[in-house]
Amino acid sequence: MLSLGQSSRPRRHCRQSEAIQRRHAMKRPAALSRFASLAMTMALVMGVAPASALDLTKKRENLPDLVLGNDQGNDFVVENKDIELESGKAYRLRIVAKGGQEYKFYAPEFFRYIWLNQIVIEHKEIHGGGPPDHLEFDEPGEIAIEFVAIKPGAYKWEARGLEAKGMTGTLTVK
Repeated sequence: MLSLGQSSRPRRHCRQSEAIQRRHAMKRPAALSRFASLAMTMALVMGVAPASALDLTKKRENLPDLVLGNDQGNDFVVENKDIELESGKAYRLRIVAKGGQEYKFYAPEFFRYIWLNQIVIEHKEIHGGGPPDHLEFDEPGEIAIEFVAIKPGAYKWEARGLEAKGMTGTLTVK
């Protein structure tokens, strides 16, 4: 009669099963290293080795300035309100306030789908781990953002509170 925890199988069978499992476990690392070697060779042949990766931030393109207001007294005119970009490319966008209004520049979806390298204000750089909520101009000046466009889409921007005056536009990533 078997007591609790005993098996009707002979112990010899258990030892054979354990030996087989050990042999398979020893073969796995060799198989993985062969696969890694093959993958690296294919990458080198195809020219996509990790060592050949480009630093996108070094080849950035300057976009036309997005200008809010002008210095002739029209606080609600926008120059270059619709801008097109390409996904995977690095850009520098200067947002320039020329009017006498307080401009709160919101583009939350756009900020969410770019990789932000830095924000530059008066030759001072801001680096961070996440997107800003908005950019605010209390007086005339400029803020430059340097980024890589990641996700294609049409992203709305607005000067919050001045949308009815036409201070909206689109940043389209193709």
